[in-house]
Amino acid sequence: MSDDQQRDQSQSQAAPAAPAPGPQPEPIRFFGTSWVDHDNGYALRRAGVAAGSLAAAVIGAYLLRFAYEGLEIGDVGPFLSISVVVLFAIASAIAFAKTWESFGRRPRPSSDEAALKGLKTIGFIGSLVAYFLRSLSEAPGEKLRRTEYERAVAEFSRRRSARTGNPAARRPKRKK
Repeated sequence: MSDDQQRDQSQSQAAPAAPAPGPQPEPIRFFGTSWVDHDNGYALRRAGVAAGSLAAAVIGAYLLRFAYEGLEIGDVGPFLSISVVVLFAIASAIAFAKTWESFGRRPRPSSDEAALKGLKTIGFIGSLVAYFLRSLSEAPGEKLRRTEYERAVAEFSRRRSARTGNPAARRPKRKK
């Protein structure tokens, strides 16, 4: 191989591909940008996410069951045992509702999402169930991101189509 060919080959490998003009889709966890065209194993990923979130929810439920049995063995009394069950049920319901809501809209900057992190952590089973149910129909958060992406693409194409030619090459308007 000649020096010129080696130089051309190394330059072609070193130059990164230029990003496509226009808006770029936002990646989704576990899916990347495969949600745009449903390619690169999108269906398999959705099945994997659904199975994984369901398995994690079941494992979490068994861990909570063992914790409850520990309370029963410790003989802490019925009030504390019932309180723990009610706490986890309420926390799971709130975590489910907040997680499901987050798939449809972005949280406001001054929202109470940061204050609810601890509650969502306690109710992790609700979040996992919401993730499982959403992944049965689409990638979690896909509808929101698709709407935003299609709006950005339409706006970009509208702005691009308004430009015609080189403005410096235009003839000045004739005065009457």
